[in-house]
Amino acid sequence: MAATVNEALDSATPQQPASPGHAASSWRNPWVLLVALAFGLAAWQWLETRLKLAETQQELARRLVEGEAVMVESRALARQSQEQLSALLVRLGALEAKIGDSQSQQAMLEELYQGLARGRDEWVLAEIEQGVTLAAQQLQLAGNVQGAVLALQTADARLAGSSRPQFISLRKVLVRDLDRLRAVPQVDMVGMNLRLESVINAVDGLPLAVEARPRLNEATASAVPAADAVANSPLGLEFWRRLGSDFWDEVKGLIRIQRFDRDEPALLAPGQAFFLRENLKLRLLNARLALLAREQWTFRNELKHAQAWLDRYFDSREPSLHTVQGALKQLASTDISIEVPTLNESLAAIKTFKLGKEQPR
Repeated sequence: MAATVNEALDSATPQQPASPGHAASSWRNPWVLLVALAFGLAAWQWLETRLKLAETQQELARRLVEGEAVMVESRALARQSQEQLSALLVRLGALEAKIGDSQSQQAMLEELYQGLARGRDEWVLAEIEQGVTLAAQQLQLAGNVQGAVLALQTADARLAGSSRPQFISLRKVLVRDLDRLRAVPQVDMVGMNLRLESVINAVDGLPLAVEARPRLNEATASAVPAADAVANSPLGLEFWRRLGSDFWDEVKGLIRIQRFDRDEPALLAPGQAFFLRENLKLRLLNARLALLAREQWTFRNELKHAQAWLDRYFDSREPSLHTVQGALKQLASTDISIEVPTLNESLAAIKTFKLGKEQPR
């Protein structure tokens, strides 16, 4: 091989020009053709590598621009979420103030209850009025259907225990309101609140899509120990087989197959990942406040945005993400804006009954 290269170099020097027949024989030499082919392949590989590098740099720049846009959008959403949270907190404070007023009214009713000593009927009637009033306030302020049902059941049992015929018409009204309350679909507000809290606590442990790593299949994982055992074998034939296999793997690595039937995960910097998780928690907290306020549209809208962020930015192959998405989907499908009936008919019947007892006097 060295003699052939020397002959090629001698033919290339200007001091001893070769004859046409000698040059033609040199080009027909297979080693010269192989060397030329190798140089050509190397030049083609270098050019292709430069083109791919330029394309990769452009794609990276585009994704960085998209990441900055996502960061700006996330900050805007964070400010919007903070404003919504402040508004919901103000409304929650107003609800607490109303509950405080109802508690003060309850104290006043208790004082009135203690001051009644005008007979057994008046005592029972005041007790019934207090229970129905509290049940009506619970329905209006907190939508507590179960509490209202218990209050009306207690009132009906109290009227039944008195065994007075004049209370029969009042009992009919209470039973009608009680049947309407029992027909209202029950919503497990406490259970839904606990599930939302569990999802919020699980956000920090969910892996992002940009952090996902390719997983080796079982065949590849089992082939690695077997290949190591072959490499340690003293047989020369097995060594050459291993060398040929490695070379073929390198050649196959030059070809890249990529899927374009789904969106690529958004590129996020580490700081952006922190803001993403915090904004996702704010979304879930807004949904939690909307659940307490029984605002159906806000509740489902916040859960919808949270699910969209989970699909776009987090690794969809993780079982923990599937669990969180299933919980959010089930929560979003629950109807929390249930129309709760009022107890105006029972309150009006009690008022009419009291006026009827006072008129003869």
